[in-house]
Amino acid sequence: MKNKVVIITGASSGIGKALAEKFAREEAKVVLAARSYDKLVELKKSLTSASDVLLVKTDVSKEEDCMNLVDETLKNFGTIHILINNAGISMRALFEQTDLKVIKNLMDVNLWGTIFCTKYALPHVLKNQGSIVGVSSIAGYKGLPGRSGYSASKFAMHGFLEVLRIENMKKNLHVLIACPGFTASNIRNTALAADGSQQGESPRDEDKMMTAEEVADYIYNAIIKRKDRLTLTFQGKITVLLNKIFPRFMDKMVYNHMAKEPDSPFN
Repeated sequence: MKNKVVIITGASSGIGKALAEKFAREEAKVVLAARSYDKLVELKKSLTSASDVLLVKTDVSKEEDCMNLVDETLKNFGTIHILINNAGISMRALFEQTDLKVIKNLMDVNLWGTIFCTKYALPHVLKNQGSIVGVSSIAGYKGLPGRSGYSASKFAMHGFLEVLRIENMKKNLHVLIACPGFTASNIRNTALAADGSQQGESPRDEDKMMTAEEVADYIYNAIIKRKDRLTLTFQGKITVLLNKIFPRFMDKMVYNHMAKEPDSPFN
C-alpha cells in the first residue's frame, strides 16, 4: 500500500479512524473525510506521516461534498487507488413509532453517501484497477428488529456494490463488501431514536466486542487479497449461514437476541 491513494469516509472515529491509522502505518497517502473536522485534525496529529494525509470536511449525504472530496484528492495526489465507504449512522426504534425523517437520514448517509462517493471516484479507481469498499453490517444480510432504516440501507448498499462488481468484472475492479458484526465503536452511542435524537449510550457491552483496530486489520488484508466479501465474528458468520437455511428460525432467534438489550423497544 505504499504511496497508494486511499479515501476513507467517516474517518473521525471507530472503524474509519482505525483504518486511517492502519493505512498511514503502511505508508499510503490517506484522505480522511468526515463531518467532524476538528476530530480529523486531532487524528492527523497522531499519524506517522502527516505530510501524506489530506483532510476534507465532508457530509457524504450531500452530493456536492462528495464531488469536492474527490476533486480535492485529485488536486493533492493526482489519482485514487482505493475508496472506503465507511461513513454510517444507525438507529434503534420500532418502525411503527419512527419518524420517517430518521429513515431518510439513514438512507442519505449509508446508501446515498456510498453512491455519491463511488460515482465520482469510480473513473479514477478504474484507471488503477483499484478497490471500492463498502463497510456494511450483518444487518445487510439479516433484518435486525429495531433497526429498520439501518438494515434497509445496508441491504441496498449490498445490492449496489454487487451490481458495481458485476458491471466492471472485465475491467478488473475490486469491490469488497465488509460486514464487521458488532464492533466496539461509537455508532450505537450516536444511533438515532424514533424522533431523530441521538440515543446517547450503547445498549450493548462494548468491552466484549471486536475492536475497531481488529476490524481495520481484517479489512486491510481483504483489500490486499481482493476478496469479494468479508464477514466477521462467529456470531456474524453463523447468522448469515443459518439465515440461508432456516430463515424463519433465525427470525425468532434474532428477535429474542435483540429483545435482551437493556431498554429494548420490544419490552
